[in-house]
Amino acid sequence: MAMGVEPGGRRRRRRAPMADINVTPMVDVMLVLLIIFMVAAPLLVTGVPVELPKTAARALPADAAPISVTIDAGGRRFIGDEALGDAAFAARLAALHEARGEEARVVVRADAAIPYGSVAALLADVTAAGFRKVALVNQPRGPDVPA
Repeated sequence: MAMGVEPGGRRRRRRAPMADINVTPMVDVMLVLLIIFMVAAPLLVTGVPVELPKTAARALPADAAPISVTIDAGGRRFIGDEALGDAAFAARLAALHEARGEEARVVVRADAAIPYGSVAALLADVTAAGFRKVALVNQPRGPDVPA
C-alpha cells in the first residue's frame, strides 16, 4: 500500500499547523497575579499605628493621593510616616501647600485617646498652612458598637 493512501483509495490530508495563540494559560496567570496583588496591596500601606474612632461617615472618593497627617496616642505629629516637631510640622505643611496648592486633600488621622484640644490644634495648623480640603479618618462603626 502506498504511503498517504487509506484503504478505499482516499488520500489523507495533512493537518495544517495551528497558528492561533492559546490565551487560556495567559489569562490564568494574569488572574492569579491579580489575586496576589489584591491580597498584598493592603499589606504594603505603611503608616503610624493609631486607634481610629468608629463613626457612620461615608468614605471619600479617592481621586488623588492625599497628604496624610497623623497624631498618635503620645501626641506626636506625623506627615506621612515621618515624625516632626511643632515648628518643623508647620514648615513642612507650608512647603507642601506651596508644592501642591490649595486644592490638595489632607487626611487627618488621630488616635481615639487623644484629647479634643490636641486634634483641634492640629486642624488649626493644617488650615493655617492654607489647606481647605481637610478630612478626618475614622473606622466604620460595626453593628455591635453602640451609637
